[in-house]
Amino acid sequence: MLIFQLAIILLASKIAGDLSVKLGQPSVLGKLLIGIVLGPTVLGLVTNTDILAEISQIGVILLMFIAGLETDVEEFKHLPLCRGCGIIVPLVAGFLAGQVMGLPAIQAVFLGLLLSATSVSISVQALKEMGKLKSRAGATILGAAVIDDVLVIIALAFVMSFAGGDVNLGVVVLKKVVFFAGAILVAWKVVPWVLKKFAPLRVTEAVISAALIICFAYAYLAEYAGVAAIIGAYIAGVAISVTNYKHEVFEKVETIGYSIFVPVFFTSIGVTAEFTGIAGNLGLVVVLSVLAILTKLVGSALGAKLAGFAWRPSLGIGAAMVSRGEVALIIAAMGLDAGLLSKEMFAVLIVVVLVTTLVTPPMMKWFFKEPKAAGESIDQSA
Repeated sequence: MLIFQLAIILLASKIAGDLSVKLGQPSVLGKLLIGIVLGPTVLGLVTNTDILAEISQIGVILLMFIAGLETDVEEFKHLPLCRGCGIIVPLVAGFLAGQVMGLPAIQAVFLGLLLSATSVSISVQALKEMGKLKSRAGATILGAAVIDDVLVIIALAFVMSFAGGDVNLGVVVLKKVVFFAGAILVAWKVVPWVLKKFAPLRVTEAVISAALIICFAYAYLAEYAGVAAIIGAYIAGVAISVTNYKHEVFEKVETIGYSIFVPVFFTSIGVTAEFTGIAGNLGLVVVLSVLAILTKLVGSALGAKLAGFAWRPSLGIGAAMVSRGEVALIIAAMGLDAGLLSKEMFAVLIVVVLVTTLVTPPMMKWFFKEPKAAGESIDQSA
């Protein structure tokens, strides 16, 4: 069954991606939509099994690892630190929406935090297709996403502790501080040494194996520390990007990732979509979807504008931050377990997350579409 599902996913995602490009949209949009068609909602050819979910997890980890490999660290060093608007606007708006809906204050705050989450795994693919991943805007998006997620996760731990969960805020913060300090130290001193030691080994693809070991180790430790695994994978990619093995690792990991794991990740997002029982809450889905899109778009765009970008690339950066992806799904599941979300609200928010994921690529395409000369002048002046 798994072999059949993989064959269907790879065939359908490549064809759907190609059709999407022909229609003037990023290929990732077609891959997301074909997942809905293949899943239980329409054809039922692919189901969300545990093993497919694990393959999908590897896909998003490799995707963010590749993004790290393509990051220009020198560009990253000079990024301004104006990030707060991308969290504050959706947090406040989500809290007010929760109050209007009659939710208790703690649940309203949780809703605001969920809407403040960011997942740029979808945006990374759209940036790659538009040739923007290595630009200043691309580096800003990735840097902002990492910072946003860390702040949201820490704030979430604070809220969960007030909600009666077994969460020690001091331990949560300490684990994250230790992780990031250790991650930077290892990236500086250990990663280059490991690659040099593996390079002379008389085995096939020793350097690539070493790079993947580093990637998965970072992802695991990030998850253990309460940080998203994709952030760990991204840091691992950045660590290798400053070594002499960057190009070799990038070329071969990109081949491994995009041949099977990344397409499964994109398609599985659509496959996992649940629309049962949503008809009765369609109005709420629409309102929260519009709120989720506008708050991230406007908030992050304001932050980018204050950081020195022109309005159009600022809106492009804002659009890239709209997708909530797997980060919001994880937070929603935590809220359901802690009693901060009802099953009905959980189902609504799953659809809202899917909507934000689907609209992100075409929005980015629209806002980043500009004359070449204008794009160059923006990069030079920023």
